[in-house]
Amino acid sequence: MSWQNRRQFLQTSTAIGGSLLITGTKSSGAVQNASERVRIAVAGLNGRGQSHLAGWMGQDNVEVAYVIDPDERVRARAMSGLEKRTEGTLKTKDVSDVRKVLEDKSVDAISIATPNHWHSLMTIWAAQAGKHVYVEKPMSHDVAEGRIAVEAQKKYGVVIQHGTQRRSNAGIAGLHEAFQNGELPRLKVSYGYCCKPRGSIGHEPVGPPPENLNWELWKGPAVISDYHANYHPYDWHWFWKTGNGDLNNQGTHQLDVARWALDNDQTHPVRVMAIGGRFKWNDQGETPNTMYAIAEYPNGQTVMFNVRNVNYDGYQHQVFNEYYLEDGSKIVGEGSYKIFRPGSKEAEPLKLKPGKVTPGGNWGAFIAAIRAGDPSMANGNVEDAHYGCVMGHLMNNSYRLGEKVPFNAKAARFGDNADAAEQFLKLHEIMRDGVGIPEDEAEYTVGPWLTFDPKTELHTGEFADQANQLLKDPNNPGFRVPEIGEV
Repeated sequence: MSWQNRRQFLQTSTAIGGSLLITGTKSSGAVQNASERVRIAVAGLNGRGQSHLAGWMGQDNVEVAYVIDPDERVRARAMSGLEKRTEGTLKTKDVSDVRKVLEDKSVDAISIATPNHWHSLMTIWAAQAGKHVYVEKPMSHDVAEGRIAVEAQKKYGVVIQHGTQRRSNAGIAGLHEAFQNGELPRLKVSYGYCCKPRGSIGHEPVGPPPENLNWELWKGPAVISDYHANYHPYDWHWFWKTGNGDLNNQGTHQLDVARWALDNDQTHPVRVMAIGGRFKWNDQGETPNTMYAIAEYPNGQTVMFNVRNVNYDGYQHQVFNEYYLEDGSKIVGEGSYKIFRPGSKEAEPLKLKPGKVTPGGNWGAFIAAIRAGDPSMANGNVEDAHYGCVMGHLMNNSYRLGEKVPFNAKAARFGDNADAAEQFLKLHEIMRDGVGIPEDEAEYTVGPWLTFDPKTELHTGEFADQANQLLKDPNNPGFRVPEIGEV
């Protein structure tokens, strides 16, 4: 199905199946000062959702008005924890469906910690209802729905803040400002690592969902035919219809930092490719546990990224960013930095002024932006969220369109890009010598070079038809991400 036909199909399916349409008005920004209580609802109550609850309860004059989850046991556990924290003064209500909360005009904001496939739709619905949004990373599950979230923010004027906490770090902001104002030599390559050990998820049989889980609400927009226990509560990350792999899971933080360092006028890359695989585990998961990816921007700057999850003796944990400059320097660190000057093997401290961020950390900055009625105060606004997430989606899409080739050092196709070849070889040697994958006895998936038009947000060139099919996932009736004109 072509990209154009797919759009027509989605529009037609809406007319047939119907969808909730929340009509709203531009946010009033009614919460104007610290004396007025901010009432917030938290959607998604496992792991990260617990951090959201703690974060909001740690803010002055912020009330958790609702907790939302399709699993009644998870809701009950969350309510029990809140009762203990509030010592008998609990006012929070629990519901299974976010739409009930959006109807409550006394709720100021929605805090989203659901599986990825729900992030954009909840964000868009909340904006339409005039609610501010704190949304976990990645803001979008695919390219097209991220653009709709951006347009919804523009139309309704709500605060949307992305759950990329590094955006609240004045040290990181200071480094990036120094790149962009010319204080440092020009950045050539911005490199991100998401190398943290994970394990196999095994195989779970298809069967009925547990009675405590509202499976239809959990699926929401994701078109999934059958339930198995690897979807809920956590391992949905490793399936394409619900997650985005570790590249756009943990890696979203480092992708965002990598793009943040580029020249200010850079939005999307014009070329991307990825190579990797799901090695050793032989399990039910679909997303790669090993990946090297590259994104080239219109101005000649490049982002490189490394995912490496397979554990082994001597595993090197790496969840950070590096910066390679045009003069041959290399900068390392996070928040405070050291620089390796050209030809030197010794690093020296890099003294920089703190950058501009809204104070209060990620939770406090969001509340401050709500009270000020100023979306620009969000540390990690909707446009930055979109640009960072799209880079990861495009890298993943290259991988998804890849072909199998023998596992060896010659598998990648980087043309005359010696830097890319060198970085891939480092990863390959780790997988061969550390993990112990024998040459030519396993397979890489080598993705094609995909070209992308930053203005239209569509693929061009040789693989455009296949790649554009991956820009928007199909949705279930009643949970359809709207078109731009419908927002």
